[in-house]
Amino acid sequence: MCGVAGFLDFARTMTADAQSVVCGRMADALAHRGPDDRGVWTDPAAGVALGHRRLSIIDVSPLGHQPMASESGRYVAVYNGEIYNFAELRSQLSGHSFRGHSDTEVMLAAFEEWGVEASLARFNGMFAIALWDTRERAMWLARDRFGEKPLYYGLVGRSLVFGSELKAIRPFPGFSGEIERGALTQFLRFGCVPTQSCIVRGMKKLPPASFLRVAAEGDLDRAPSAYWSVEEVASEGRARPFRGTDDEAASELDGILQRAVHLRMVADVPLGAFLSGGVDSSTVVAMMQAGSSQRVKTFTIGSPDAALDEADVAKRVAQHLGTDHTELYVTAREAQAVIPRLPTLYDEPFADSSQIPTFLVSQLARRHVTVALSGDGGDELFGGYNWYFGAEARWRRLAGLSSRLRSTARGVAPLGRLSQVDRAFSRAVRTMPRGLRARLPGDLLPRVVATLAARDTSEVFLGFHSAWTAPGAVTGVIEPAHEVFQRRPPELDDFLARMMCTDALAYLPDDILVKVDRAAMGVSLETRVPLLDPDVARFAWSLPNRLKIGGGKGKLLLRKVLGRHVPEALWTGPKKGFVIPVGAWLRGPLRDWAETLLSEKRLRGEGFLDPAAVRRKWAEHLSGLRHSELAVWNVLMFQAWLEKWRGPAASG
Repeated sequence: MCGVAGFLDFARTMTADAQSVVCGRMADALAHRGPDDRGVWTDPAAGVALGHRRLSIIDVSPLGHQPMASESGRYVAVYNGEIYNFAELRSQLSGHSFRGHSDTEVMLAAFEEWGVEASLARFNGMFAIALWDTRERAMWLARDRFGEKPLYYGLVGRSLVFGSELKAIRPFPGFSGEIERGALTQFLRFGCVPTQSCIVRGMKKLPPASFLRVAAEGDLDRAPSAYWSVEEVASEGRARPFRGTDDEAASELDGILQRAVHLRMVADVPLGAFLSGGVDSSTVVAMMQAGSSQRVKTFTIGSPDAALDEADVAKRVAQHLGTDHTELYVTAREAQAVIPRLPTLYDEPFADSSQIPTFLVSQLARRHVTVALSGDGGDELFGGYNWYFGAEARWRRLAGLSSRLRSTARGVAPLGRLSQVDRAFSRAVRTMPRGLRARLPGDLLPRVVATLAARDTSEVFLGFHSAWTAPGAVTGVIEPAHEVFQRRPPELDDFLARMMCTDALAYLPDDILVKVDRAAMGVSLETRVPLLDPDVARFAWSLPNRLKIGGGKGKLLLRKVLGRHVPEALWTGPKKGFVIPVGAWLRGPLRDWAETLLSEKRLRGEGFLDPAAVRRKWAEHLSGLRHSELAVWNVLMFQAWLEKWRGPAASG
């Protein structure tokens, strides 16, 4: 795992020394992603500079050093990630000679043999690649299928600049760092900045499963091109469903998962796994231990609060499988101590509070290993999120409510003053059936009202992911449409399939994978995600819904597979997870910190958020009448990020 950075100066005004210095500073901003080695390559005549920070995983010798040139010298690359099937690809590249045994060499040989686009389609891996073609004088940027590895890019003056994180682009001369207010509006809604946007004006994130080719003459009009598609895989799976028995499906999935896990266990450094005690991570660890002659190292973070703790479940699973298990019980004070680090770790504002335990378990694992496998991806592929359970039935019931109620709820949607939005919510809530109103906690009322206002299922999905249902009323800027929520592939003809596909396109790359990548790379730990293997995804999408959700449970087939390796009595039970009690913290030990960031004077001086709207939401949360911690936490994470991004003096 590594950090990449560089630029293509269309005007070609920099000297070789200047290129080297600038690119070196960009790369060094990513030292946490690659503490083991550093490299810079420049071509002043072409205006190209490539920088790299290396975390040595495969071929830790100098033969794995980057930037690396291909055998003929045509391509020069910097690359973050792993090509898991590199040994298979290497056997197919018999006409090429290799100096070492790194996957980077194989990647470059593949580009020479098959071309860039065709090679990307063959790669089974996670990656962000910057590739300079010396023959055609063009820069290629590429990203893996699901977006496990980040890649930012954009124009600064007359230069294309790129990097694994925004902090790598910041040292480039002329970079302004102006905040994109439409992206801020989206952040308040989702708690993360979607792939289609960036918090910094003029910067972009390369979408998952895509590549961009930019000629030295400066042709940036072309949009990124896709070499793979979640929607196509999902549609194909629905068109050609699995026809075997449930036991045959379990056997097939068991074999596919074992192959996916085995591919991700190749490393020349110590390797382990996160083990939460949940179905996904337990399945991954079971496959790892079954295929290993040594005890797999597993890591769990526990909470002293039994209501929030699953460390005991993880311990039982580890004991049954015989792993070398390490657990660490973390106090609230230790968890809160992570908060000041979050803005620097996450680079863009990010407000999923599970980032805290993710960082802590990464920090724990890094003391023992350099690579850790995780169980992410199971919820999106096998139906694990609680909002999937009975979602279609609830939508139908809500859709059948009176036209007066739905018409009132739609009054919430237009952008306006937040006081008007609040009044619209109040009207909608008053017209709800009293029994429904009584059963809803305060923090869910706005989401239910948004569901009532929804005209179709796409708007329902959007409501499920909204902390602020009218964020434009807080920022004064209408948010850009999130096109993922508007897609409706005709083959995905049922509610559950559309929800899962939407989450795989949005929530997974924008939230889940960002959370894991930044937390782990912040401590120089590589993470690998077997459940996002393309063969696993292909098979998952061929499964009928009944093998995913039923009886108030999700991931039914994955549970069946896990039961073959670990007795169900050891891991079954309600999911708890290491939950961060943000709401209680904000009323208690974090209150003074929050008050400083949310002061009316500060908000007014910064000019990004409506002070009255924010203070109203904060007072609402402190009162205890409504639990508004998600909305408040999103604001706090932006405020904390802004302070780091602009410096304390600029925050007033």
